[in-house]
Amino acid sequence: MLRFGACIDRKKVSAMRVLLRATLDTAKANELIREGRMPEVVKGVLDRLQPEAAYFGPVGGQRTILLVFDMQDSSQLPPTGEPFFTEMNARLEVTPIMNAEDLQKGLAQLH
Repeated sequence: MLRFGACIDRKKVSAMRVLLRATLDTAKANELIREGRMPEVVKGVLDRLQPEAAYFGPVGGQRTILLVFDMQDSSQLPPTGEPFFTEMNARLEVTPIMNAEDLQKGLAQLH
């Protein structure tokens, strides 16, 4: 158990693959599209996060961005989320995920 104040060797902590789901506010997204700024905002996010996968489409009837990328440290949450909040007025979910190789590695540790 890690106690408050205990030292962690951050070099041994590997990145965690996460799925980010940003559900865009319709009015704000419409405004960005009318102003011609949507491509610039999306490109800025993609350039900064360098996702291994990026998908765009309607989910639940709202414009949605799905990104899969590696998060090195939880301190990346604020700079990751803020452009979605400030530029797109989006609802945001960040969830740890695994690919098939990660799953097999994790399952192997059960025995």
